[in-house]
Amino acid sequence: MNALHPDLSRIVVSADQIQTRVKELAGQISTDFSNGDQLYIVGILKGAFIFLADLTRQLTVPHAVDFMALSSYGKTTSSGAVRILMDLREPIEGKNVIIVEDIVDTGRTLEYLYRILKGRKPASLHSCVLVRKQRDNLNIPIEYLGFDIPDVWVVGYGLDFADKHRTLPYIAELKRD
Repeated sequence: MNALHPDLSRIVVSADQIQTRVKELAGQISTDFSNGDQLYIVGILKGAFIFLADLTRQLTVPHAVDFMALSSYGKTTSSGAVRILMDLREPIEGKNVIIVEDIVDTGRTLEYLYRILKGRKPASLHSCVLVRKQRDNLNIPIEYLGFDIPDVWVVGYGLDFADKHRTLPYIAELKRD
């Protein structure tokens, strides 16, 4: 493997680990929704786009994909306030919906999104998250979880810092000065 970029301190989750887990998650989702009803997959931009693409290519059940964009971050810090930047293109009432998110950090974004989408009366609402930071105060239900990771700033596989390192094939810890 090539040397890490100087901005990074270590690989937290390898590319092979990610691909193995994505296949497992897709298998679990496919089994859970094998009744034939089409899934409505909601990818949260920008961070989840790589995870979402890999996950949905592995699904063996009918599904449609849409996107939302939310913001609780500036370029380098969290503001704490969550807002919708781009909404879904069609109603989700009566649909089986899975939110696909890159990371649960404070949990505020997923909590906000879950509350908003639940109010739109889907038949079911679930979440699939690539990584969740290990924190004592998180109490967000996640039905499909890729990895628990340490409470450090990570980049790669969709995750970024100031729009850098998003397309790395692995997840790495960012050096913080």
